[in-house]
Amino acid sequence: MDYKPVFIFVLFIVPMWSSKMFRCYNDQELQAAADRKLRTHYLRPTEAPRTTARSSSYSCPLELYKTPLSDEQRDRSLSPWRFVTHIKEDHFPSTYVGAQCLCSGCIQLKDNKMIEDYDYNSVPIVQNRVFLKKELCDDKKTYRLRPVNVEVAVGCTCVRPQSS
Repeated sequence: MDYKPVFIFVLFIVPMWSSKMFRCYNDQELQAAADRKLRTHYLRPTEAPRTTARSSSYSCPLELYKTPLSDEQRDRSLSPWRFVTHIKEDHFPSTYVGAQCLCSGCIQLKDNKMIEDYDYNSVPIVQNRVFLKKELCDDKKTYRLRPVNVEVAVGCTCVRPQSS
């Protein structure tokens, strides 16, 4: 069988088909189209409470363990975390909340005292979420929305260090 006609067909049809996959929207249509696509095509997880912290300094909160236990898992964990708002201007949604580990090590009880134990590591637990990325169309006036996976930290956990 001669594959040359098939190859030529694919060479011409695939670029035309792939360019039609993503519709272009003007600035006024873009937000509504993104909201509609996110609502109908992609499951949105419940968001953590938004905070104002973005990149402020933080430290391992050993003092939390001297007071009565909080109801929040992030405050009772041996690897506590806080939620931080992230901004991606060219994505929909453009803001989201992610977890940030507060300790390098893990909180342990040693000699009746809470310490940060560096024999263990605090690491983020990540989840892939679908965002719509805004990309300029060929006409340089309108935008298309392309789904992209973004790893979002949803909490932190305590693990043994990796051995080499």
